[in-house]
Amino acid sequence: MVTTTRLLGLLTVVLLAFAAFGAWYARGRIETVEDYITARNSAGGGTLTATLVASSMGAWILFSPAEAGAAFGGITAVAGYAAGSALALAAFALIGPRIRHLLPRGHSLTEYAYARYGTAMYAYVLLVSVAYMFVFLAAEFTGIASALSLIAGVPGWQTATVVGVTVLAYTGYGGLRASIVTDTVQTVLILPLLIVSVVVTLLALGGTDAAHASIVDTAPELLAVGSASGLEFGAYVVVAVVGAEMLNQAWWQRVYAASDAGTLRRSFLVAAVAVVPMVFLAGVFGPIAVGLGLVEAPADASISFFLVVTEVLPDPAVVAVAILAVLLVVSSADTLFNAIASVVTADLPRLLDVDDDRLTTAARAVTVGVAAAATVVGAQGYSVLTLFLLADLLAAATFVPLLYGLYSPRAWSGGVLLASATGLVVGAAFFPPARGVLPLAALPAASYFNAFVGAAAVSTVLAVVTARLGGGRYDLDRLDEEMQDLDEGGERR
Repeated sequence: MVTTTRLLGLLTVVLLAFAAFGAWYARGRIETVEDYITARNSAGGGTLTATLVASSMGAWILFSPAEAGAAFGGITAVAGYAAGSALALAAFALIGPRIRHLLPRGHSLTEYAYARYGTAMYAYVLLVSVAYMFVFLAAEFTGIASALSLIAGVPGWQTATVVGVTVLAYTGYGGLRASIVTDTVQTVLILPLLIVSVVVTLLALGGTDAAHASIVDTAPELLAVGSASGLEFGAYVVVAVVGAEMLNQAWWQRVYAASDAGTLRRSFLVAAVAVVPMVFLAGVFGPIAVGLGLVEAPADASISFFLVVTEVLPDPAVVAVAILAVLLVVSSADTLFNAIASVVTADLPRLLDVDDDRLTTAARAVTVGVAAAATVVGAQGYSVLTLFLLADLLAAATFVPLLYGLYSPRAWSGGVLLASATGLVVGAAFFPPARGVLPLAALPAASYFNAFVGAAAVSTVLAVVTARLGGGRYDLDRLDEEMQDLDEGGERR
């Protein structure tokens, strides 16, 4: 039996090793605020691809796809999740070069929102993007807390605290450079561990034929390719994931960290291809858990992968899977910590006259606060997929109006703000978890599909229509003139 003390002790050693490595690498390399939040033009093809793969493959990969397969439409839902994850990365291969072209000296998506649309849209995007990253962090901590509780009875608050504190230690010190270098090492460890974990577990089940037979006997509908529920889930999860990642500051940071536009395109496309089989392999454990009769309550769907692993593997193998899960959390958590610090650092000079030292200190302080709140939420044991869907809804209504301004000179602040806010209201009206906090009277039937597709469609149509009616034109070549030099106290370049 895996004991709480031994597992938590081993994972603490692993986490401290990464913290020490990240801090050691960053020592002497963080001379300016720009070094801390952008690592501009420093990542070649291999390094950028590795950090993209590690950052995109957080612990969610062991929880959300499997939950989708167990409770939201079987194998078709899993395929939809894989497609959405890949398309989100592929989209940056197209949009990333555009961002670098128009804002070569930029830092963050909120900085772009301010320069392109002004204060009102900037405030809205700031709120949505930070809320998205906070919920994403909380979902990651929720997942790993649930997994270690199942494996060894580790209290959720202990898991979330140990992970949060150690990751925050090296990212707070070393910034994006520490995150990128640790991501590279994590990728080297994560990919083999994930593949081996899946293969060994399938062999322990008796092979793919035995796993398939267990599902056929218990829940054959989960294997139906093209099932209605699976197709519906796949459709809205594509919108949800793509929209969310467009507002994920972590990817905007890596757009600027790429050594050049060609490297950016290749690395995002390679990462998009790599994530598909990883998501799919992890996701099939949802139907397998149902087939084995391990999903006895709705909450069990989130930990389907670990239910199967603990059922068929010996303790040493289960510990290896636990280490994999923690590495996945670390790879995404350090990315999100840096993303939050980046947003704060880019935006604070707009409000206060601060020097470099105080700017970096303030960014670290805000990141600590967000991390602490995410740790508390992560210890509560909510549904991982539901948390991710909540984060995604915030972005689904916003990403098209926001990015429309990169291409259309006719987009204007009032129009895109109206489009985004209206889309969010439409999405919230249909969003099933919102029924617990919204008045029940006069609301339409709850539906994730209507929530996400409606939010994205309404905001897109309104953004285009208001741009046509607005009549004004914005000179896109002016965007970079609005960027701030963070190493000179926020003065205009």
